[in-house]
Amino acid sequence: MPQQEEPTSRLWLVRHGETEWSAARRHTSVTDLPLTAAGEQTARELAPRLDRPFGLVLTSPRQRARDTARLAGFPDAEPCEDLAEWAYGDYEGLTIEQIRESAPGWTVWTQPCPGGESAAQVSERLDRVVARARQTEGDVLVFSHGHALRALAARWLGLPVSEGRLLRLETATLSQLGFERETPVVLRWNA
Repeated sequence: MPQQEEPTSRLWLVRHGETEWSAARRHTSVTDLPLTAAGEQTARELAPRLDRPFGLVLTSPRQRARDTARLAGFPDAEPCEDLAEWAYGDYEGLTIEQIRESAPGWTVWTQPCPGGESAAQVSERLDRVVARARQTEGDVLVFSHGHALRALAARWLGLPVSEGRLLRLETATLSQLGFERETPVVLRWNA
C-alpha cells in the first residue's frame, strides 16, 4: 500500500491591529473602524516576519484587516467575505460586561448573538476558507479578526467553532496552522 504524502502547506493567521473599539474590548464585527496609530505601528512591524512567498493572501473586507494587510506588505491581498468577524448582531459595540447585564454568563462561544450569526453559519463560511487553503499550492496568509480566527483555527483542527474559546488571540499577532504528518495542528499561536 503506498504511503500517503504528508501535507506541507501552512495557514498563517494575522489578527488586525488595534482599533479604538478593540482597545476598549467592545465587540466589533460590521462596524468598519480604522486602526489606531498604535495599531498601524504594530501592523508595520509584522512585515519582516511575513517576508516570504505565499501561494494566496486573503483579507477580511473590513478596513482594519485590509489596512493591517497593506501595512504588513500585502496591499494586493484578496478581500474575502468569509473572513469577516463573527456578526454580533444586537451586541455590536458592547463590552462583555454590558452584554452580561441582560444575558448572564454570555459568551459568543456558548450562546447566540440576537440578530447576529449562529455558530453553524460561522462554521460554514470558515470551512470554505479551510478548503481553499488546503487546495492552494504553497502557504496561505489571512488577515482577519479575533473571534473569526479563533473559530478558523478550531475548524482547521476539525473541532466545532466553540472550541475557539480555548485560543486567546491578541491584536496584530501571528499564528500558524499546519500538519504533523497528516494531522492538522497548531504550529504557533498568538506570537
